[in-house]
Amino acid sequence: MDKRSGSLRLLVPGMILLISLGCATTKAEDKKAASAHFQLGVSYLNDNNIQPAFVEFQKALELNPNDKETLNAIGLIYLLKLDDYPKAIDFFQRAVRVDKNFSEGWNNLGFAYEKAERYNDAVAAYKTALSNLLYQNAYKAFNNLGRTYYRLGKYSDAVEAYKEAIRRNSDFYLPFYGLALSYNAVGRYSDAAAALQKFIELAPEYKGDREKARRDLQDKKLIVSSSDEKDIEDLLEIMNY
Repeated sequence: MDKRSGSLRLLVPGMILLISLGCATTKAEDKKAASAHFQLGVSYLNDNNIQPAFVEFQKALELNPNDKETLNAIGLIYLLKLDDYPKAIDFFQRAVRVDKNFSEGWNNLGFAYEKAERYNDAVAAYKTALSNLLYQNAYKAFNNLGRTYYRLGKYSDAVEAYKEAIRRNSDFYLPFYGLALSYNAVGRYSDAAAALQKFIELAPEYKGDREKARRDLQDKKLIVSSSDEKDIEDLLEIMNY
């Protein structure tokens, strides 16, 4: 009896070790396969092939359910390609739960809140993204924060956020667009005109061509939402200052 007990005691740890190694190998293989599906999804997305990209990201997520980059990628498809803001919010929330310091996820979550007109939630998300001092794209989050403050009618806060975006990246032209609108809203018309001129000079699609910018704004006015339409009307007015 003792011999058998001793044999069992020797065999069981070995069995546990084999099982553990098997699980570890399976997890490693799953993560490798998930990474392959993710990279293929990115390739499809870069070519604007949305459906196959979505399928590959879903396959990656099945194999590695807690991968923040995959959750973020699916959120971006819902946000930018499918205009499904609740689902985008859900996936970005899941991504930042995996990693609370995932600033790109917080920035994207902020944009999803903004598109859903949940502006106070957007401000909170952008600020969380910016609380990470190692966030390399902080200038983008500051620009987004400025746009959200503008929507909330907090024009001085919007101006400061836009200026901070420019301080972080002097070649970033989008904040000048927002500055023009914010200055115009508080009656600083010459500053608005200067900011819009700077935007037209820096934007690669215009390179200083005011007439091309005017035509483009007039065309966009026909297809944008009501709030964006008001922005374009204001910008066209600013061009006459």
